[in-house]
Amino acid sequence: MARNRGKNYKAALEQVDQEKAYSVDEAVELVKKIDFAKFDATVEVVFNLNVDTKQADQQLRGAVVLPNGTGKDQTVVVFAKGDKAKEAEAAGADFVGEADLVEKIQGGWLDFDVAIATPDMMAQVGRLGRALGPKGLMPNPKTGTVTMDVAKAVEESKGGKVTYRTDRDGNVAVPVGKVSFDADKLIGNIKTIEEVVVRARPASVRGTYVTNVSVSSTFGPGVKVDIESF
Repeated sequence: MARNRGKNYKAALEQVDQEKAYSVDEAVELVKKIDFAKFDATVEVVFNLNVDTKQADQQLRGAVVLPNGTGKDQTVVVFAKGDKAKEAEAAGADFVGEADLVEKIQGGWLDFDVAIATPDMMAQVGRLGRALGPKGLMPNPKTGTVTMDVAKAVEESKGGKVTYRTDRDGNVAVPVGKVSFDADKLIGNIKTIEEVVVRARPASVRGTYVTNVSVSSTFGPGVKVDIESF
C-alpha cells in the first residue's frame, strides 16, 4: 500500500506497528509525532461499524459539540428572517439571508462550512438540495441545523460542533482537532465521539458493533486503536 506514497509517508508508516492496536493515548501521541505536513494538519478518528447501511435503522447521523473544539474557524450561514435573522447575526453568523442567500448559492457560491435554517425557510432552502446535499451542507433536523433556536445553533457551530454519519461501508469519520492541540485535548474529543457512537448503536445490530478504530492526521498513516482502551 505504501509503495505508491511519497517518502515522507513511508517514513511515517515505518514508525507504526501495523500489527499492534495502540491505546488511545499512545495512538494520539504517535499521530502527532509522525505528522509531516507543512501546516497544522487536522486529526481524524474513524470508527468502522458492523452495520448494514442499506437498512435505514442502521444508519447513524447526528452532531456533537467537542469539548475542546476543532481548531477550525467555521463560516456559518443562516437562512432566517425577521427576529430570527437578528438573533443569528447577534450570535455571530457570518451570512444571514432569505431568498437573496438562496439565489447566491444557486449562483455557485459555497464558501462556508455550516448552513443553518429555521423551519419556515426550508421550502426555499429545499431548492438547494443538489448544491448542498453532495457537500454535506444541507440543513437537517438530525444535526440540529434546522431549528428555531438559531442563536444556539450558531454558537455551537462556532464553538466546536461536528456532524457525523455512516458512509456506505459503515465508517464514521470525524475531525477531532489539530496536530498542534495538546494530546489530552485530542484524547478528550476522541472519547466524546466514541461515547456518542456507542450510545447510537442501532437496536437491530447483533454481535460486535465497533470492529475497528483508527486515528490519523491529514496526510499521515492511520494508527489502529485498541477498542478496549476507551
